[in-house]
Amino acid sequence: MTATHTGTGSPVDHDSSSAHLPLVFTALILSMLMSSLGQMIFSTALPTIVGELHGVNHMTWVITAYLLGQTIALPIFGRIGDQVGRKKLFLGAVATFMAGAAIGGLAQSMGMLIVSRAVQGVAAGGMMVLSQAITADVVPARQRGKYMGIMGAAFAMASVLGPVLGGWFTDGPGWRWGLWLNIPLGVITLLGIMLLLKLPDRATGGTTDVLGMVTMAIATASLILTVTWGGHDFAWNSPVIMGLMGLTAVAGAVFILTETHADNPVIPLSLFANRNFALTTLAGLMIGVFLFGCLAYMPTYLQMVHSLSPTQAGFMLIPMMLTMTVVSIGTGLTVTRTGRYRWYPVAGLLVICGSLFLLSRLSADTTLAKVGAALAVLGVGLGLSFQILVLIVQNSFPITMVGTATAANNFVRQIGASIGTALVGGLFVGNLHNNLADRLPAALTSMGPEGQVWAGKLTGSASGSFTPSLVDSLPAVLNHAVIASYNDALAPIFAILSPVALVTALVLLFVREEKLKDTIE
Repeated sequence: MTATHTGTGSPVDHDSSSAHLPLVFTALILSMLMSSLGQMIFSTALPTIVGELHGVNHMTWVITAYLLGQTIALPIFGRIGDQVGRKKLFLGAVATFMAGAAIGGLAQSMGMLIVSRAVQGVAAGGMMVLSQAITADVVPARQRGKYMGIMGAAFAMASVLGPVLGGWFTDGPGWRWGLWLNIPLGVITLLGIMLLLKLPDRATGGTTDVLGMVTMAIATASLILTVTWGGHDFAWNSPVIMGLMGLTAVAGAVFILTETHADNPVIPLSLFANRNFALTTLAGLMIGVFLFGCLAYMPTYLQMVHSLSPTQAGFMLIPMMLTMTVVSIGTGLTVTRTGRYRWYPVAGLLVICGSLFLLSRLSADTTLAKVGAALAVLGVGLGLSFQILVLIVQNSFPITMVGTATAANNFVRQIGASIGTALVGGLFVGNLHNNLADRLPAALTSMGPEGQVWAGKLTGSASGSFTPSLVDSLPAVLNHAVIASYNDALAPIFAILSPVALVTALVLLFVREEKLKDTIE
């Protein structure tokens, strides 16, 4: 690769970075793996964690805090990376992620654990968007399809490795090792990027849009708090929720006004004037809702309804990982070879629609084979669409805007992930509470005097400490009531999401196929 000229006209030789591209890309994939593992590693451990730390009322925050921090960080790191350069910023994000892991590993309360998750989430947002933008720095769009396919496969692997490792640690040395694992992985990533990555100086400079970042963070946090607390911790018409709604609207309006006048807006509104960006970003929003809303609580469902151990619940996601990995890599290679990409995301959303319908038909008596088949179908849909949407976005803008555009696209998708996790979690917990309130008293009454004894034993459990082992130890009548309550709390939510996936597929029909760029500049 020849010397590349920067925006200031100075040539920069990055032959060494090109020569070490496989190793550099491996380090970037490792950072993506850490970021994605962070989203999913506690999904199987969640019942044990909330039972140990006595915090079922804060259960959703173990996941939501991470996603909220990640969501807010995405556009900030993307924009600053375009302005000041990405390498040092990326190294700082990895180091911060490791620090957050250490805080969580030492946590003695749900509050401390949630703080650590928020710190990790902020760092993960930087790692995610900067790794994708750095890939665009060193690989032309036409060749980028296969790399995006590998990134999609890494995410698929993390989606399964997270629950599996979380389950294995929970069953073995303890769930805290899901956090300590990040320390050696982070050291390897830091050394690989520090020693091998040489980037051309494409920093655009300029002032930092501080007001835009602050108002964006306030609007995002208020929105997530609204959907997390609404209908669960507080009534929808309560002063707290109404106040959060108002704060979301005001902060959002100020953010939009700020972005129209800022010299270097954190999310340039002009991005949305690009047809492909607007359509693929809307699709990314909905995929975030489907993916994280579905996967965040599936391991808990499997443990409670099918009496699986945390490790076994994680293994149940392997069919999804395999199909997503194979399809993602195959799609990426095909796009690189042919330069055609328009129909893959459309087909992917149609497949996702079908998988959500299959999941909505689950019952307490459904076999594990059928559950695995439905998840495998979901993996096919995600493999066809997940990373191709990012490729379309990056191909729509010059390299000096790739970080900002990629970050904005990921930001909206993570908004969907946060909303999806919060909404599904809120609906799940709310449905579960209502189901248990309806079914447990009847089950206890049917047991006669023994029921009164169990009523006393379950007082703490009803307030938030149900664990898989406790459910397994219940008498048959109570066990069935709890299992049916969990199943009927989650399955109907998938029926709501399925038609939304169909509408998203229709939206993607309007994407224009543009030629993939053959050069980086």
